[in-house]
Amino acid sequence: MSYHFSKTVDLPMEAAVSVTTEALKEHGFGVLTEIDVQQTLKKKLDVDFHPYRILGACNPKMAYQALQAEDKIGTMLPCNVVLQERDSGCTEISAVDPVASMQAIENPKLAEIAASVRSALQEVIADIGTGKLRQRSRVK
Repeated sequence: MSYHFSKTVDLPMEAAVSVTTEALKEHGFGVLTEIDVQQTLKKKLDVDFHPYRILGACNPKMAYQALQAEDKIGTMLPCNVVLQERDSGCTEISAVDPVASMQAIENPKLAEIAASVRSALQEVIADIGTGKLRQRSRVK
């Protein structure tokens, strides 16, 4: 089982961050944290690294359900979405697979919630760069 799912889009980093944030919002997620790994590594270690961002995404309703099912699950929240610019100028967007990351926890209720989160994050990744977000926004 893979621990993530990914998609590469023909967008520079900043545009990819924007559309990813929009896609997350459309699926009920907010971005709680944003870590610029490139900038952090330069500042802390004085090393050069390619553009790389980590978005800490959270769907409050699903997080609440998970916390009710397993009170220590906060150690695995939020769900990380990684964006990294490739040499081609495209950006690869990867989301954690919560089913894979939580499989060691023996709690059937949590497994159900993780499957719902997985489905939502897969939809987020699938929607990025397809134009579905704007179309869905116009329908509302």
